Amino acid sequence: MLRVLIIVTIWGGVALGLAALWFTWDLPNPATAVTQTRRPAIKLLDPLGHLVARFGDASGEVVLPAALPPYVPAAFIAIEDRRFYDHGPFDGQGIARALVSDVVHRRVVQGGSTLTQQVAKTLFLTNQRSLRRKVQEAVLSLWLARHYTRDEILGIYLNRVYLGAGAYGVDAAARLYFGVPATQLTLAQAAILAGLPKAPSSLNPLANPQAAANRATQVLDDMVATQAISPEQENAAEAQLANAASPVSRTSWFALWIMQHEGADIPEGEDITFTTTLNAGLQTAAEAALENTIAAQGAAMHVSQGAVVVLDARTGAVRALVGGVGDREGYNRAVLARRQTGSAIKPIVWLAGLRAGMSPNDTVLDGPLNLRGYRPHDYEAGYHGNVSMTQGLADSMNTVAIRILLRAGGAKRVIALAKILGLNDNFPDDATMALGTGAVGVLQMAGAYASFFNGGERVTPYGVTKINGAPTQVAAPVPVVDPAQAQAVAGMMRAVVTGGTGKAAFIPSVYTAGKTGTTQDYRDAWFIGYAGGDIIAVWLGNDNNSPTNKVLGGTLPAAIFKEIALAVN
Repeated sequence: MLRVLIIVTIWGGVALGLAALWFTWDLPNPATAVTQTRRPAIKLLDPLGHLVARFGDASGEVVLPAALPPYVPAAFIAIEDRRFYDHGPFDGQGIARALVSDVVHRRVVQGGSTLTQQVAKTLFLTNQRSLRRKVQEAVLSLWLARHYTRDEILGIYLNRVYLGAGAYGVDAAARLYFGVPATQLTLAQAAILAGLPKAPSSLNPLANPQAAANRATQVLDDMVATQAISPEQENAAEAQLANAASPVSRTSWFALWIMQHEGADIPEGEDITFTTTLNAGLQTAAEAALENTIAAQGAAMHVSQGAVVVLDARTGAVRALVGGVGDREGYNRAVLARRQTGSAIKPIVWLAGLRAGMSPNDTVLDGPLNLRGYRPHDYEAGYHGNVSMTQGLADSMNTVAIRILLRAGGAKRVIALAKILGLNDNFPDDATMALGTGAVGVLQMAGAYASFFNGGERVTPYGVTKINGAPTQVAAPVPVVDPAQAQAVAGMMRAVVTGGTGKAAFIPSVYTAGKTGTTQDYRDAWFIGYAGGDIIAVWLGNDNNSPTNKVLGGTLPAAIFKEIALAVN
């Protein structure tokens, strides 16, 4: 028996040693936790220096629990580990309670991890669920409990816990979500932050303010249960949740464009700050105008997507950019999509006519036209006979457009002029070019239209003015069009909104001008125009290129233009 006992002891020890080795062979060195690296932080600022977007990880100031309002650490303790000061690295009662709950629900609905265990996981491990990781977490929790006091472990937790959107620690999250340091958090804001560790992405107050507020209500209930706050304090804080959880601005489309456009200038592994041209209020107004229109009329009009660009006509600075409806991290239609322009190309055709010696008052025949079997016609039935160039543009007459193109020297001449204005995509080398069968981008079209309203200068759209405080090289406007001819085209586009196809974009108190565009089978609808110094380009359609329900450029796009123009002015 003694011999058997010795053999079992020896082999048992070997087995335990092998098991311990398997569980801990790649266990991280706890002493290196303070030097833990993070992903580089990328910040986007508006022209006044206000933060409008960020990527990567954010770390704020190190704050000790004693320096915070008492309700801040109390909020985290109440919702995450209310017996934190009453147990060691593990909570037997919590584990038993979680086990019973999981058995009753027949699935994992409640965890039993203490704050010490969460610190061990946050500092050293991943979120992988496995027996091996749990054993490692237990070993590291024992190490933390041996080397740090309760208050020190709480301090580590508050400074390292992940709270969504790349923010690590309460100070970084407080600055990111509410624009204040952690020492100035209100009770409502503290409750929102304390609710985030459960699901940092889905409870992010910038992405889902309602879910964040609902979770914060649960935190406040638990704080009352632990007597950290009174019922009266809870009621006062709940009344503030709606405003505390509201996002200040959603600028992902603009930020996405900057990250794509400036990606090559981002040093690997270094923090970087871009000062941009974004107007956050205008961005919000543009997004709301597009989204509200699609939400209200999209189903009936069979239109599901759109894009908006607002840029300074004088410089090309992009002040707002909306790449679509819905997911703000997806396909950016304002920049990447290429759609047929319809009649929105006609101002360039009219400019070609002026360069060929025509004038706004010259008459052009609006009548039947047969070009080797190609018989274009106007949207409205019938023809108007001889009309001025101004009337032809105001009412978007197709046969007039083709006759002007022919007088200007043909499609090649107009295509060359389009390229001078910044439209570098391929155009059909035939008469249909005058009717907008070529496909271009919304951002490109906005830039091209700027030349008509800034004295004939071509601008290059841009969104960054400084990188880490150092000014960037911005392409200066280049004179490409005779100022008198540019002004003449702008004047004819003024007639579009005062009495032509773009009357829906007319604003009595603001000078507006522009051009509508509608493509074959109503697949694309455009309005591009000028208001208060800015070019506002709007496109509506469907990603699968299916026809809309007769959406014209002078209807929904012109109405969106008008709403944004009023926000600008």
